[in-house]
Amino acid sequence: MFKIGRVKKVATHIRTWTKFTILIILAIFLIVALVAFVYKPIYSVSLNGEQIGYCENKSALQEKINQYIEAGDGENIAFVEINQLPQYTLCLLKKGITPNDEEIYQKVISSGTPYYNYFAIAVNNEEKAYVSTYAEAESVVNQLKEKDSANKDKLTIVEKYETSKKDFTAVETCVANLYEKKKEVVVTKSSYVPAASVNTSSKKVNLGISLIKPVSGILTSRFGSRWGSSHKGIDIGANKGTSIKAAASGTVTISSYGYNGGYGNYVMISHGNGVQTLYGHCSKLYVSVGQKVSQGETIAAVGSTGRSTGNHLHLEIRVNGVAQNPLNYVSY
Repeated sequence: MFKIGRVKKVATHIRTWTKFTILIILAIFLIVALVAFVYKPIYSVSLNGEQIGYCENKSALQEKINQYIEAGDGENIAFVEINQLPQYTLCLLKKGITPNDEEIYQKVISSGTPYYNYFAIAVNNEEKAYVSTYAEAESVVNQLKEKDSANKDKLTIVEKYETSKKDFTAVETCVANLYEKKKEVVVTKSSYVPAASVNTSSKKVNLGISLIKPVSGILTSRFGSRWGSSHKGIDIGANKGTSIKAAASGTVTISSYGYNGGYGNYVMISHGNGVQTLYGHCSKLYVSVGQKVSQGETIAAVGSTGRSTGNHLHLEIRVNGVAQNPLNYVSY
């Protein structure tokens, strides 16, 4: 009997606790339902410690902000620098209060600094014009080269990242504004050509300077005996109008149009220590007597003036009036 009474007592306690537990669960459910009816979970958003609103979808709002940072919302914007990003705190808010995601977004981006990406076309490292894309800048430079603009070797393209955008110029306008016509030097015709003896030995004389090829082309005639006389230089075949560069820096001593003893239009440059270079049969001359030129600077254009059977450059190298074999100093 004692055991039966004990079992009954335990069963009574179990029923009592079960009822109590069910009541607690029902109470919790009712409380949650009431809270859910009156409140809704939402994110409180703050910026620089100041509460600026509420948003329901934190991920969507932040993704929109991230996209703005990466590309901005205007033409040529590379990125936007924003020093402070919003902070999100999950909270419960009474229903009926409207989230203000767009207002939050506008407040966040209003503090941003946009960086613009565009391209400058520079002449001698001085920025002269601005265009929107690299393709436009490349088109300007290529067109100026095709037109043989005098500044074609001084053109560069500079990529810019700035907080302010320059006024862009159309490609055609850029080409028209930047084009420089090569100056033809008007020189009184002269038949004077300084005579030169020829170094008939194979010995190479030290010039004291290094030379570059004045023009790219095909070697058509060598130094030395030719047609029963001495050929005082070498001939390099090239298309008419091809730019002729100064083989080394120096001072122009002759820039002459005319037949000139068969040299035709020609330029002579003194490089010091008795070293001179001569460029013959030119179609155009771009330098004048007394002018200082740098190595690689354009001085003339290939032609077929004087005693010539086709377009080519006649190049001579003289040391103290003696013609040396140019192939000892430049390779063709």
